[in-house]
Amino acid sequence: MILEKVKAILAEQFDVEEDNINPETSIINDLGADSLDVVDLLMSIEDEFEVEVPDEEIENIKTVEDLVKYIENHQ
Repeated sequence: MILEKVKAILAEQFDVEEDNINPETSIINDLGADSLDVVDLLMSIEDEFEVEVPDEEIENIKTVEDLVKYIENHQ
């Protein structure tokens, strides 16, 4: 459920097909996110899942799976 919502957010934000996103997808390397994109993404994630992602955690979130695990552990 969380993965599907994250995929939908990523697909919309980065204009890619949800089918092209999987847990191993790199947010920076595969989706082409720059630092501003990551900030926008995390704001969307925080709004959708009502979690807060501290700045020091951002560097640990590299893949879709990292993001999903973070949400699961902090909801």
